[in-house]
Amino acid sequence: MGRGRLLRQIYRRHWPSLAATVALALLTAAAGAGLLGVAGWFLTGAALAGAASASAAQTFNLFAPSALVRGFSFIRIGARYAERLAGHTVTLHLLAELRGTLFRALARLSPRQLARYRSGDLVARLTSDVDALDTLFLTLMAPLLSALLAGLAMTAILAWQLPAAAGAVAAAFLAACLLVPALLLYQARAPGQAIQDSAAQLRTAVQEATEGHADILSLALSAPVLRHFDQSCRRAARARGVQAGLGAGGQSLIHAATGAALLAILWAGLDAVARGPMPPPVLAGLLLATLGLFETAGPVVRGAARMGAALAALTRIEAITGAEPDLHDPPAPRKLPAAGALQVRGLRYAYPEAPDRVVLDGIDLDFPPGSRTALTGASGSGKSTLLHLLLRLDDPQSGCIRFGGIDVRDCAQRDLHRRIALLAQDAPLFLGTIRTNLLIGDPQADDDALWHALDAARLGGFVRGLPHGLDTWIGETGAGLSVGQARRLALARVLLSPAAVLLLDEPTAGLDADTEAEFLADLPRATRGRTVVLATHAALPPGAVQHRVSLDASYPGVRAGHATPGEPSEPESPA
Repeated sequence: MGRGRLLRQIYRRHWPSLAATVALALLTAAAGAGLLGVAGWFLTGAALAGAASASAAQTFNLFAPSALVRGFSFIRIGARYAERLAGHTVTLHLLAELRGTLFRALARLSPRQLARYRSGDLVARLTSDVDALDTLFLTLMAPLLSALLAGLAMTAILAWQLPAAAGAVAAAFLAACLLVPALLLYQARAPGQAIQDSAAQLRTAVQEATEGHADILSLALSAPVLRHFDQSCRRAARARGVQAGLGAGGQSLIHAATGAALLAILWAGLDAVARGPMPPPVLAGLLLATLGLFETAGPVVRGAARMGAALAALTRIEAITGAEPDLHDPPAPRKLPAAGALQVRGLRYAYPEAPDRVVLDGIDLDFPPGSRTALTGASGSGKSTLLHLLLRLDDPQSGCIRFGGIDVRDCAQRDLHRRIALLAQDAPLFLGTIRTNLLIGDPQADDDALWHALDAARLGGFVRGLPHGLDTWIGETGAGLSVGQARRLALARVLLSPAAVLLLDEPTAGLDADTEAEFLADLPRATRGRTVVLATHAALPPGAVQHRVSLDASYPGVRAGHATPGEPSEPESPA
């Protein structure tokens, strides 16, 4: 995707609102210049009339200019309010759409692609990078377009009233609106890039320090962490100082251009007054109107000084939206059945970054509907990798995985993820209520379905005993719940999904022995009627699974992954 193509697509969809904002900005600029011009003409004419004879004073009409002053004042006030309202509304809509587009682009990427980014950096792209792009329209594009149109109108007036100065004023105004911003834009690239990079580094540092706070304190690492954070703050401050200096320098150039334009009007206007064709009040009006015109160049310069950060943010965003996902849906995806057997045939997989290290080789497995199978083996034997392949978070180098007889590569990923759900060992809980955390599993679920899932996960009694029940707030990562309760809440969320196959990746990691045993003993009852594939190091109680698969570390030519019967299943109580 070319530079700016994403924004052009979004702007094109909002062009009526953008055009209305530019029109209001133009009306505001024209009313401001008109107000100064009429005021200059009015005050000068009144002063000259008062100094002349009584008869001359009677010939000066006070009502028309005073009415124009009031009219332009009200127009400017109303247009400025409407322009601010419309501009901020459309900008917020643009940023919201851009943030949604970026999030959808992130969702298309595979876990391996996302692993290239630190979590704080991704958050920075969704927040500060997107926010930096409000500069493009609100503080640069709209002011620039309205200023150029206002300059065209003022040049036409000067060509009518004072042709000798029209060219010089137009040249000075174009320099103020185009040449100076272009120079600032060139100079602002480096500090703008530094501002966005430092913002991402600071956000990452804060997030990682918060998550690792206990380790930092226990290892006495507070001092180096604080030094690193202070260095990042200083880099950000230096970059923002350079950006502020560029903005101040640009304003100085605008003042110089304004002075040159006023001198041109005075040079030509005084001669015209002396020769008689131009009344002095008209010259005063042209001077003040030109001064009001150049005020419209100020926002353009301020926006240009911030454009370096906006362009750097756009580059960082388009690096995500333009990334090609590792996995693609087929052109004509096949429809998956609602339920079916999960089969693995001849599976061979090695990480692309280490193709010589084969993780899985020659895997043949069958997971009949409603069965429960445990994947065991040493760390690194490929248990989590196999679960990711079953969910098609990656594709094997050879072999295939079928659901209901259909190769998972022949169906849409969205369709597959409705049939197969994953409960990871680090499944997150979010800041919000128990209800909102559960609804992630099924946004359409009613209270009966939520309670049924909680009861199946053996958490319903606890939640019913809370003062606010389903509307009880919990913190990030399940703060306010024990580790076991948080894990059961994550299980209840997965149970709410319509998936026929549940993949559980070390669901008891971090639990004490008693809580682990209770969780695994409740698993048959909670997942009754669904296919369960459980990757675990835990000691499984009798009846927890029906089959075991030992995934020993496999190398090229070694066949692994053969199922052995588990302990006899205990009778399952009704759900």
